[in-house]
Amino acid sequence: MTVLGASGFIGSRLSAELRRRGWPVSMPPRDEDLAGLDLGTVFYCIGLTGDASLRPLETIQAHVVKLAEVLRACRFDRLVYLSSTRLYLGASGGSETDTLCIDPQDTGRLFNLSKAAGEALILDSGRPAHIARLSNAYGPDWESQNFLSTIIGDACRDGRIVLRDAPESAKDYVHVQDAIDALIHIGLEGTHTVYNVASGRNVTHGEIARGLHKLTGCSVGIGANPHTVVFPAIETSRLQAEHPFTPRSVLADLPRLVDECRAWLTRSVARAAE
Repeated sequence: MTVLGASGFIGSRLSAELRRRGWPVSMPPRDEDLAGLDLGTVFYCIGLTGDASLRPLETIQAHVVKLAEVLRACRFDRLVYLSSTRLYLGASGGSETDTLCIDPQDTGRLFNLSKAAGEALILDSGRPAHIARLSNAYGPDWESQNFLSTIIGDACRDGRIVLRDAPESAKDYVHVQDAIDALIHIGLEGTHTVYNVASGRNVTHGEIARGLHKLTGCSVGIGANPHTVVFPAIETSRLQAEHPFTPRSVLADLPRLVDECRAWLTRSVARAAE
């Protein structure tokens, strides 16, 4: 097994789970020359998320250029490319067969375009590979600038959260361990080229904010000129038909996430005082 991007949020946990299941795992650095190597089953987890628009050249390098090098110069049995359900923003639905639509006015357009280009490379390469369109993965990642980690951190640390998008904005969240279980199934037993890896249920910003207010007593504010961004519901029947995939609910997980964040903040304060 080879995990590319093994230092990231998904890749590090995927590598650990594969080792726990008894697989030998290679975790080469991103800049290592892999030409001519036999990588076995490859999980391509290299990517940028929240800061992609601020690092355009690195985004293209991560999502497209390095992938092209692997496809051109490496031997492997299968490759699983981690794409994103963000590609469904603006589409009529969230099924693997729906036509994708990229809005040139979308601030995340470079992220979407680069992931779509990576998918196109996979589809046109003729190599044995799968595309996993991954939803918003969450878990104990408190230094992340992603929405969920940031808003929970603000609630626990500051007692106040501010929604930059409207409370009606909604998207899908999947726990990182549920995502990893699905990715391993796809890499070892998947029969389709494209899979959605998601919970299959949208959750609004308002639902999360109300849950955090109930748990922490935090105040909830709304930023100036909030936009309403609603993703299509993500279809997961393709994955569920092959794999016992019963993803947990982010709203049901909020109490545990708050406890984990508070513990992390306490440890951070203690380390700073040393």
